[in-house]
Amino acid sequence: MTENTGLQKAAIMMLALGEAEAAEVMKFLGPREVLKLGASMATMKNIPHEQVVSVLDDFRDEIAAASTVGLDSDEYIRQVLTKALGDDKASVLLSRILGGKDASGIESLKWMDSQSVAELIRNEHPQIIATILVHLERDQACEILGNFTDRLRNDVVLRIATLDGVQPAALRELNDVLTKLLSGNENIKKSTLGGVRAAAEILNFMSGEQENSVMENIKNYDNDMAQKIMDEMFVFDNLIEIDDRGIQLLLREVQSEMLIIALKGASQELREKIFKNMSARASEMMREDLESKGPVRLSEVETQQKGILQIVRRLADEGQIVLGGKGEDSFV
Repeated sequence: MTENTGLQKAAIMMLALGEAEAAEVMKFLGPREVLKLGASMATMKNIPHEQVVSVLDDFRDEIAAASTVGLDSDEYIRQVLTKALGDDKASVLLSRILGGKDASGIESLKWMDSQSVAELIRNEHPQIIATILVHLERDQACEILGNFTDRLRNDVVLRIATLDGVQPAALRELNDVLTKLLSGNENIKKSTLGGVRAAAEILNFMSGEQENSVMENIKNYDNDMAQKIMDEMFVFDNLIEIDDRGIQLLLREVQSEMLIIALKGASQELREKIFKNMSARASEMMREDLESKGPVRLSEVETQQKGILQIVRRLADEGQIVLGGKGEDSFV
């Protein structure tokens, strides 16, 4: 077993803590640290017990010799949302949740992609740009500079090198200017947030009744568009199309009670597919639990099915499973 890097140790530590405790730790990290740590955590699969114990022992030894550290908790919501949802989705929620709070000015730039920041500030005076960049993480500032012309980049770096500090009053004024730019600029984000795929993903979270109503309305407006949306959607019955390996990966992520309720509304064929990808003991217990489970409201069945579909979509986005029944062809 190769020795873990500091980043890998931190990722193992966060996974060992559990969701609530990990979120509490995350709020004390900067945006770039969250990005790196979150990416490392995403690569951690089936960590051996002894490896976790080793990391926890190292942490205990280090913390025993550490002094009290001053921490700033202002970034809690940003850290957790960005870790969970990614920059684009988190930024949309942050604009609604935080409104005019600290999700503005220079601090907001830390949560934007570098190209967007560059487009936002490229027409400001080079001295203003230099002042902004020194308040950002160094790697982000470098990426922003990479989007400038050679002339502007050279000018800004020179001004950064000669910057001798910023008066608090000037910094407040700059923050106010940036806040106005952010609130009035419609092209801050270049990512395509709408479209057929986005509509399909939203519909996947709706109740059956709402979904039918919306789709009927779309069909009346543009039948071809409605068909494209339906093609993008992935409903619970489509689990039958996932290969056995994909089903096994999914079952590791789904809680038993959640699966029992979801299967109450599933076809017998889908149930059998699920059962055959369990151990004999687990399959037998699941059949018994499903049989003994009393009547369940349709809305509750749909809620649990939607929850499982969220997990399916995440696994598909991570490349762990293939939707559409093509997974078997990927292995030889």
